[in-house]
Amino acid sequence: MEKYKITNLIKPQKLKKGDTIEIIAPAGIVSEDRINNSVKYFEQLGFRVKLGKNIYKRDRYFAGTDEERLSDLISAFEDDEVNAILCARGGYGCIRLISKIDYNVIKNNSKIFCGYSDITALSLMFLKKAELITFSSPMPKSDFQPEDLDKITQESFFKTLENNETEISAPDLKIYKQGSAQGIMWGGNLATVVSLCGLDFIPDDKFIFFAEDVNEPVYKIDKYFNQLFNIEKFKNNVQAVILGDFIDCEETEKLEKLFYELGKTHNIPIYGGYQISHGKTKITVPIGGEAKLESGIIKVLY
Repeated sequence: MEKYKITNLIKPQKLKKGDTIEIIAPAGIVSEDRINNSVKYFEQLGFRVKLGKNIYKRDRYFAGTDEERLSDLISAFEDDEVNAILCARGGYGCIRLISKIDYNVIKNNSKIFCGYSDITALSLMFLKKAELITFSSPMPKSDFQPEDLDKITQESFFKTLENNETEISAPDLKIYKQGSAQGIMWGGNLATVVSLCGLDFIPDDKFIFFAEDVNEPVYKIDKYFNQLFNIEKFKNNVQAVILGDFIDCEETEKLEKLFYELGKTHNIPIYGGYQISHGKTKITVPIGGEAKLESGIIKVLY
């Protein structure tokens, strides 16, 4: 793949057997039994596992106070023994932390950082403020339970983290507007991306925007996309839109019409059907990786 020139982003070291993974909970509450199950899963594969000291704390709907969750996040980055950080779950809480983070700590202690859903807020801010490539990926609470493992989810996770390039395709490709594009892969959970509006969070590089969501009616999905396209920097830098699952959005025809409309209005390629999801099957996507989209297939270097 011909390299697409972008600013100098930080690429974390590849994951390998024997590495230490730390699981933290920067957002919602987690249960001890599910985390223990995921610890056993990774240990059986040959990894060492550590837990954030505050992972089982509770404060309203958060896994501890903002200060406790932030402490675990920063400690995991500062710990020289830790090679990869996995967020236990999403929920809500990350946007409360982003103004309190010393991004120099993240930049000076680069390592694999993984999660999706509410974790999107941290991933996008790490890319913007610390220039760190992160990963939209499955998480311990929902995806690494030994009794309920999804083969595609597992394979994509390890293949992506153990290598420096990946290919993303849709098993049931939907074409809303054809075309090719180049840029960095950027995006995640749509509602969480929009929650960052008002901050300096949009990349300076051209980007391919990927998005998914759950439990959102079509009018809100419409609003989210239009809110982003109303931002001049987003509109100028977005080169294509890649759509994952929009689970429990029952107004399918209206949603389809919206996606066709976005392609026509903004004259950019829009493809759907990718396994980027809140569902059981989900692929791992490098946020900040150099991407090239052709015929609905995205090749990413990171």
